[in-house]
Amino acid sequence: MATTREQRQIVETATEARQGEPGPSVAALLAISTGLAILILAVVWFVFFRT
Repeated sequence: MATTREQRQIVETATEARQGEPGPSVAALLAISTGLAILILAVVWFVFFRT
């Protein structure tokens, strides 16, 4: 662990500060949730605003 203290401030590497990296599961979650939001909005539009 390369965490150090300099003048009462903790200094970490970029990887340590991130505490992990977003992998493919994060991208899949974003894609699925965006798709579901679009689908729900389309259903609401068809039910309430279609004339």
